[in-house]
This record gives sequence, structure tokens and C-alpha cells, in this order.
Amino acid sequence: MATPSSSFRRQPSQASPPLALIAGPTASGKSALAVMLAKTLGNGIVVNADASQVYADLAILSARPSEDEMEGIPHHLFGHIDGAEAHNAARWADEARAVIAAAHDAGDVPILVGGTGLYLRTLLYGIAPVPEIDPEVRSSVRAMAVDAAHQALVKLDPDAAHRLHPSDTTRVARALEVILATGRPLSRWQQTREGGIIDDVAVTPLILLPPRDWLRDRCDRRLVQMFENGAVEEVEALLTRQIDPHMPAMRAIGVQPIAQYLAGGIDRAEALTLAQAATRQYAKRQFTWFRHQPPSGWPTHSESLNIESVKELATILRDRLLTG
Repeated sequence: MATPSSSFRRQPSQASPPLALIAGPTASGKSALAVMLAKTLGNGIVVNADASQVYADLAILSARPSEDEMEGIPHHLFGHIDGAEAHNAARWADEARAVIAAAHDAGDVPILVGGTGLYLRTLLYGIAPVPEIDPEVRSSVRAMAVDAAHQALVKLDPDAAHRLHPSDTTRVARALEVILATGRPLSRWQQTREGGIIDDVAVTPLILLPPRDWLRDRCDRRLVQMFENGAVEEVEALLTRQIDPHMPAMRAIGVQPIAQYLAGGIDRAEALTLAQAATRQYAKRQFTWFRHQPPSGWPTHSESLNIESVKELATILRDRLLTG
């Protein structure tokens, strides 16, 4: 992942407790594989590493596993955050560390599963010790249009401006507020990370990178199922709470198109089309991230999944975990 190269060379000792990691883009089959691995191990637990699935209000749109899909396997850090709260990578990493430590104490094998690369990177390699940002600086930056914020970043931190997409509202704002508040680019803060667990666990990773056509089709079909199974009602309930529109739950994929539909601005079919397009773009970004950011030695699986291949991969992962 995007950490100093020296971080990749560090290897945990043979006595380190096991940690499985299944990552990849949305709809790639991670959840089913994680459950199968947990069952194959007999003492596995699943730990969420997806930024949207932490929110209680987004069970459907985040594709959070249902009780049936969990198949009796313990699942942690799913739906435990209220949609009115702003969860983040640092907070999640603290929670994940506690869950993983408890699992090891109980003799269980934690299985990290998710598609939020920032969460995984923060947990494994630590977080930059950026000082608390002045609330006035943060408010002024967050009030800016993303194009204006990006132009300001071009002047103050041109490296970050070049690296970030001009429409990436969250990351552009973060880079800008850090340089304004500290006088130091975010990249320099990130050169020194704290709190990573990579030296304390024996990670057994697998990155799912299935064929893009298969993945796009899965994304589209899953959105249809979401709309049929209560996604519209889920957003309607979220809107009745009048949550700050800048909260992450309100910016989750699918929320805004459905909100437009509920307000009468577009019809249901267009809302579905927009949500599908946004999901495909998100999956594309995740695919690119997981192709280039993890350490080169991490194995990938580039074929589509079915019941038999999920069983086969679970067996392979189990054997790798048991042999260290």
C-alpha cells in the first residue's frame, strides 16, 4: 500500500498471530469468501474494512451482509455507527485493533474484509500524526467549491494537487486544510506513520481483481436488487433525520440519486441509472487502487467467483494461515 517502501520489507516474527485479509473492489465477492474461510477454519471471525458498511442507516446501499449471508459467523464493525456521526480511518483502525486483539486472545482468527484501502493502510501501516485542524480552517475549506479548493491547493501544495483528482472533494479538502493549518504538506506528515500493526501480526492477504466486465455486470445487477429490496425506503428514512448533508453517510453512493428521485427531480429509472454509474466508477477506482497500491508480493485472484471457486480459495487461504 502507499507507505514508505521500508514498511513493505518488515516481516513479523513467526510467533505473530494470524490475520487474514481479503480486499478488492465492491461486488467482487469478498464477503462470501470471508464467510467461507471462517467456516473452513472453524474459528474465524469477520471484521469489516468498508467505510460505508459501518453505518447503521446504510444496510442495503452499502451491501452489508444480511444475517442469512453471515451464516452464523461472528461479524464485527458492521452497522455500529449512527449515520449522523462522521466516522473515519483513524477511529476505525482503533476499533479494528481492539477487535483483532480480542480475537487473538480468544484463539480465533480475524478475517479483515473490505474495499476501503485507506482503512486497511491505516490499520497496517499506521497514520500520519497530523495535529488537530483548527475548526475555523476546516469550516472555511469545507465551505469551498471543490474546483476552488483544488486551485488553492495548486498554489500551496502543487504535488498534492497533481496527485489528486480535481473532483475528489474529500481528499482535496483534507490536503488543503492540512497545509493551511500546519504549513506542512500532508505528504510530509505521511512520511512518519504511527500505530500500524504490520509488525505484530502474520498477514495472509488475497486481493480480488475479477474481470472488469463481470464486475460491472455484478454492480449493475446488485443495484437493481437494492432498489427492489428497500434502498429507496432506506434513503427516505435517512432523509427524515435531516442529517448534515456533508456527513459521510449522506454522501454514500446511491443516496443522492435516490434523494433526487424522492424530491421529484428525476424518475426512479434515472435514479437507478445514476446509482449504477456511480457504483461502476467507484469499483473502477478501487480496482486501480488495489492493482497498484498493495505490496508486490501480495497474491491476487483475477478470475470471477462462483460457489466452487470460493470453496477452493477458502481452502488455499486456510492452508496458508495454518502453515504461516
